[in-house]
Amino acid sequence: MSGMVEIERKGPVAHLWLNRPEQHNALSPEFGAELARACHTLGHDDAVRVIVLGGRGKSFCAGADIAAMKASANASFDDNLADATKLAGMFTALADLPKPIVGRIHGSVYGGGVALACACDIPVASSDAMFGLTEVRLGIIPAIVSPYVIRRLGDRVARELMLTGERFDAARALALGVVNYVVTPDELDAKVADRVQALLQGGPQAQRRIKMLLELWADSAWEEYRAALPRTLAEVRGSEEAREGLAAFLDKRKARWMS
Repeated sequence: MSGMVEIERKGPVAHLWLNRPEQHNALSPEFGAELARACHTLGHDDAVRVIVLGGRGKSFCAGADIAAMKASANASFDDNLADATKLAGMFTALADLPKPIVGRIHGSVYGGGVALACACDIPVASSDAMFGLTEVRLGIIPAIVSPYVIRRLGDRVARELMLTGERFDAARALALGVVNYVVTPDELDAKVADRVQALLQGGPQAQRRIKMLLELWADSAWEEYRAALPRTLAEVRGSEEAREGLAAFLDKRKARWMS
């Protein structure tokens, strides 16, 4: 990796840092490809149970890289398609991670930065964060980011934010559902750590199956989803992790995954 993305491991927790602080972690195709590779690495690392996504410097992610945007105006269709595909792969890799992701959100959170926050399972924001899907004010559209924004916020909210391009503060981000929590800047790391510790109490395979279950809900018809649930539950109940969890509960001890 070139250093635009950093992985910092602390026991079962991996901090995934966007590391372009001078550019406010703005997204370029190369940056996107590197972040996708980091996600694949963490997804296949059995020692990692929880991932924290954050940004180095003053911002979480200020959206698209200005230099890349200027270049795209004069690029061919094929070149623009190749660059867009790299960025799409980044969001796909993050959203498809089978492990819980806590977002550490602060500073500028625009365009793709909003989608990165929406792709996290538990985004925690600093009260100084400012948000916006501002693409429309530049005459472009939030095409690649739209699935993650719509999935989290629904059509009604996503439609207004995308069409107006308005900026909004952390309090409104909380009210709209972009983030789960808003705390003062001094409390941000403590709240992130609190959510990480809560996640570490759960069975890792159960958490993986929960994320799969939520994907099934999003992608399936109502009857198809309901029909799949008995088999899913039967499979999980018969797992080694479920047997350990029940035994720990009956023995009044911590499950092995908590030690």
